Amino acid sequence: MLYSLVELNRVAMAPMRLAARAGLAALNSPFNPMGQTSYGKSLAAMADVFESATRYYGKPEWRIGSVRINSIDVPVEPQISWRSPWCSLVHFKKDAGRLAEARRKGAAPLPRMLIVAPLSGHYATLLRGTVEGFLETHDVYITDWTDARMAPVWLGRFDLDDYIDHIRKVLTHLGGGVHVLAVCQPGPPVLAAIAMMAEDDDPARPATMTFMGSPIDARRSPTIPNKLAEERPFEWFEQNMIYTVPAPYPGMLRRVYPGFVQLSSFMNMNWDRHVDAHWKFFNHLVGGDGDNAGRHREFYDEYLSVLDLTEEFYLQTIQRVFQEHHIPRGIYSYRGARLVKPEAIRDVALMTVEGEKDDISGIGQTQAAHDLCTNIPEDMRTDYIQPGVGHYGVFNGSRFETEIAPRVAQFTRRFTDREKEEAAHSVAAARR
Repeated sequence: MLYSLVELNRVAMAPMRLAARAGLAALNSPFNPMGQTSYGKSLAAMADVFESATRYYGKPEWRIGSVRINSIDVPVEPQISWRSPWCSLVHFKKDAGRLAEARRKGAAPLPRMLIVAPLSGHYATLLRGTVEGFLETHDVYITDWTDARMAPVWLGRFDLDDYIDHIRKVLTHLGGGVHVLAVCQPGPPVLAAIAMMAEDDDPARPATMTFMGSPIDARRSPTIPNKLAEERPFEWFEQNMIYTVPAPYPGMLRRVYPGFVQLSSFMNMNWDRHVDAHWKFFNHLVGGDGDNAGRHREFYDEYLSVLDLTEEFYLQTIQRVFQEHHIPRGIYSYRGARLVKPEAIRDVALMTVEGEKDDISGIGQTQAAHDLCTNIPEDMRTDYIQPGVGHYGVFNGSRFETEIAPRVAQFTRRFTDREKEEAAHSVAAARR
């Protein structure tokens, strides 16, 4: 019912959005002298804020056209490298000719990096800054998850174990030695996938795994979302968070956790901050500050674009990750038949990154991976806490670009070089 009401509200608001857009165009016309007055600028700013706040935001584009490597502008084209009904693996393919030119000028070879995007209400494009932060130093791939409201019911279920299967399939597709970066939600299932690959001695297992702001053990430094998951019984989430997709979406009749519910939850956690941001946006528009207004638009155009999660994936995540803490307690059972054992990981280097002010995944939740992966040697471990950033700042923004990304790149480079040295030693030994 709620889903239908939201869609009805969207339709009802359409004439007002159109009127606001028309008014904005009229006030911004160079032939309208009123638009140059303080009153006219205020009216135009009000129309702009209203239109942007009530607009329907579809799936954003990547908008990544090039990367500068060793003073060479290298064109980049996002391409689908692998696909399933529930996920597309996007490869940010660099122009071969320009990349070769950059290498002739001294650029180092680019190790492969798989960024596992969260399936928690936003599209993978929320990690655009993360991708851009590693394009110069890595050959980057990212998981782009399917919006459940766009998935016909005949596709069947998609649950937490299916997510784990997808991680393994993607790693198998890419081959061994990849560097995996899991941002937020994917931490537990990525750790589970790599643990099973290690136990199976799978040659496609990665060289390194980096977890950023991930709820590996949500019992540590619990935040507001963690406490909500603990305080509410599982049945409450079943009864209050799950809705049926209405027509005309392709996924009509599918039971989902709607992205707009997740978005409203996150915005209510920091309501004053969002109100203040829109007030500043209004003032930037009135004052003609296009740079700051543009940054506001860029952030909220992405932040307000949301996707739906399948019922089974959302509820299993609530139960196994946030209520019963299966992985840190050592009781996660894949498909109900196989115990996940992080201690089986021996030769995959581990890095954890946390934000000092993270109000989604508190300090220690990501670090818990070190306590679980007991058989990874000490010289293959790194932990870093970034001062002064919250959850979003762990994977985006100026401090990510200047302080976090370089540390991760240094970490992956160290184990890329180690892998090459070991391969060279193996070849030499075989020749002897």
